[in-house]
Amino acid sequence: MSKLTDRYNRNLNYLRVSITDRCNLKCMYCLPPGGDFRWLAHSEILRYEEILRIIRIGVGLGISKVRITGGEPLVRKGVYAFLEKLGQIPGIKDISLTTNGVLLEKNLERLKTAGIRRLNISLDTLDREKYKRITGHDAFKEVWAGIEKALKLGFHPIKINTVAMNGVNDDELTELALLAKSRPFHMRFIEYMPFTATEEEKRKRLLAPEIMEKIRRIAKLYPLKNTSFDGPAERFRAEGFAGEIGFIRPLSHHFCHKCNRLRLTASGCLRPCLLSDRQTDIKSPLRKGASDDEIVEIFFKAIRYKPMAHTLNSENRENIESVMSSIGG
Repeated sequence: MSKLTDRYNRNLNYLRVSITDRCNLKCMYCLPPGGDFRWLAHSEILRYEEILRIIRIGVGLGISKVRITGGEPLVRKGVYAFLEKLGQIPGIKDISLTTNGVLLEKNLERLKTAGIRRLNISLDTLDREKYKRITGHDAFKEVWAGIEKALKLGFHPIKINTVAMNGVNDDELTELALLAKSRPFHMRFIEYMPFTATEEEKRKRLLAPEIMEKIRRIAKLYPLKNTSFDGPAERFRAEGFAGEIGFIRPLSHHFCHKCNRLRLTASGCLRPCLLSDRQTDIKSPLRKGASDDEIVEIFFKAIRYKPMAHTLNSENRENIESVMSSIGG
């Protein structure tokens, strides 16, 4: 069977799966300003058996890495049984979970039993009050307790994702980086991606060179070679650190030319680019009885829409209408 190679000769072997658009936080960079959005009806969200079938077909086309996201994936009922079934699909070499960490502490044993070892946890601040402002909820203590317990239970790697925002958390990026000094955390600093071109959004922009400059004040950074499962982060070893530091640079040094990702949205669409609203419905054909061969054709139709690069830095930029919580980030 043919592999998922797009028109720019990029091999797409990584599927990010949003299993729900629901979330127990309201992060400022995820939901639209003013909270003007509508949750999907339960009937609009892909059922677990539908997701598993799509993934199995994708694996036959060369998908070998799967990341489960949301919204917040741990709020969906039945997620642990789903993860266990996912881990039984032959051909998947890497399964990981992205979570905001609020429900993590009480459910880590269930995640481990389900076969999850790799975690990405969102944490944009170490200040409880600031956490509440960024996320809309006073849940910092729960998140931190989950991170510490995950470390004790042997989850590895534990990647901590921080969206760096000027005027929001730029004053504590070095403090966040220092989490990796005594613990083997993989700290990931992500450039804020403004989905709209408003002046308020532009003011939050903080690019990787500025972030690096701050962190180099506390540690020397030495480049690390990426592995096939590292994703887009530029990785660095920091002298004297147990963990590592990474930077994800969609604006200052975009990685579109080597992007290997395809997204399955909670609403049942294949989305070839996070930063474009172009997507292909796979749910409707699936529910109308499409054969595996017909689903394969939908995969190939979707990747034809994968652009060479996003337009966020362009004067003719495309404003993104989709809500991040349903795309999977």
